[in-house]
Amino acid sequence: MPHVPVTRWRGAIVPPIIAAIAVTGCIVLALLGHYLAFLFVSLFTMLVLGVPIAIALAGSCLMYILLVGRIPDVVVIHRMINGVDSFPLLAIPFFILAGNLMNNAGITSRIFDFAKALMGWMRGGLGHVNVGASIVFSGMSGAAVADAGGLGTIEIKAMRDAGYDQEFAVGITAASSTIGPIIPPSLPMVIYGVMASASVGQLFVAGLIPGLLMGVVLMLMITMLARRRGYPRDATFALPILRRTFAGAFLSLLTPVIIVGGILSGAFTPTEAAIAAVVYALFLGGVVYRTLTWRRLLKVSMETIETTAVILMIVAGASIFAWILTSNQVTQHLIGLLGPYADDPIAVLLLINMVLIIVGCFMETIAAITILVPVLLPMAVGVGVDPVHFGVIMVLNLMIGLLTPPVGMVLYVLSRVSNISFEKCMRGTLPFLIPLVVALLLVTFIPAISMWLPTLVYR
Repeated sequence: MPHVPVTRWRGAIVPPIIAAIAVTGCIVLALLGHYLAFLFVSLFTMLVLGVPIAIALAGSCLMYILLVGRIPDVVVIHRMINGVDSFPLLAIPFFILAGNLMNNAGITSRIFDFAKALMGWMRGGLGHVNVGASIVFSGMSGAAVADAGGLGTIEIKAMRDAGYDQEFAVGITAASSTIGPIIPPSLPMVIYGVMASASVGQLFVAGLIPGLLMGVVLMLMITMLARRRGYPRDATFALPILRRTFAGAFLSLLTPVIIVGGILSGAFTPTEAAIAAVVYALFLGGVVYRTLTWRRLLKVSMETIETTAVILMIVAGASIFAWILTSNQVTQHLIGLLGPYADDPIAVLLLINMVLIIVGCFMETIAAITILVPVLLPMAVGVGVDPVHFGVIMVLNLMIGLLTPPVGMVLYVLSRVSNISFEKCMRGTLPFLIPLVVALLLVTFIPAISMWLPTLVYR
């Protein structure tokens, strides 16, 4: 059989014939007047062709508006500006900057050393250390990719040197990195709070117990695999070493205490907490540890600007898309399709989870939240789900999507960090999807896991 040329899209191999079929479908839908279907097919076509997601979102919306002909062109600009004109979104660049500073100032290595002294004595110890370090670091960065790119480098190398299978090392690193956006602070929670008009502070608090639950179920899976594969205990528990590593990491460990404690005490808002995190990271890297040079600071600043620009462009493009879906009453149509199940909370939540997991396989987290909140949130609220609880469900679903192709951003990052193929990364991650799905179902159908703390603190 002759070799069929392929097009690479973010590491996924897509035959060009799929793109050709999608383009043909766009033309046919436009000619038939099925404009809403055209909107989705054109978006999918541009994604398959490798168009950046922000441009794909805005471009498909612009073509839809031009085809419909009844909407003023200025609506596009107006909706894009409104999408990013929000005070809570100011937290995004500061949390990104804080996470980058932590990674570049040597703070992550201190956290890893303390976690190893604390949990390395267990069977499969470095796997447990991996999860524990991610739980601590999640209280600083708020992003899964930052966890994977920062701690992942240290964790995978340490596990390789200790004789662990590299697929196991990459798999647990990928799975544990998804805890980052659940435990506060969280960039996806900020975006959700803006789109759902929900309290970002309550969302942060609501994610704390679910994040710890994810850590527990991942550690249970590590214990099972370690016994089956005969993984060793990587360290003996020694109180002097624990004291020494704790002293070295103490100031770093105060970061989540400052962020979460400041929000809970009312000392500052989530946006102000992000600024406080940056100031504290600068203090640690520049004054205490003296590992942050001017060159590193410039590099970190440029990376932060680039990442923030990409996120805000996605938010702007997705805002138009979400407005079109809302104005066309897509939610009402979906509820109508559900028929007799529209009032059944279990059926609706199962459907929403299925939709979110599928979307998470194909779309980046920020874009998915911005597009789907106006569609799915009214359905969830209609069956009695609290918007804060639904925010945790949505973010957890989309974090699982970060571990699945074709988008799977965490897998691509770890593929580069570990220097192994994407396919091996995916194979190593598969066993750890099971505990994450279990955690998702528990969070979905036991609201108290998410809502107990917000109710206790805020209500």
